[in-house]
Amino acid sequence: MVRAQELEAQGFALEGSSPKGWTRQFTIEVERADEYVELYEEMGNEVRVEPVTPDLQVTEECATCLLAACDRYVVIYTRPREYEPEV
Repeated sequence: MVRAQELEAQGFALEGSSPKGWTRQFTIEVERADEYVELYEEMGNEVRVEPVTPDLQVTEECATCLLAACDRYVVIYTRPREYEPEV
């Protein structure tokens, strides 16, 4: 599983609940992620799929299930393909 520090080292800087420049779309079962990746890419977006980690900010009613089965879920992030980070 990828940890927050590893994501930051890859330039996926975390700020609040969404990485800088990326929009958190939703959390979904691993098995269904590919169809949404394809859809968002067809819409002209870059897509990142990251594992659910214990530090993921979710509503209280979702937290228990995600922690109990976090290896079964991923988070989908998108950003426009032409994104230019601020320097």
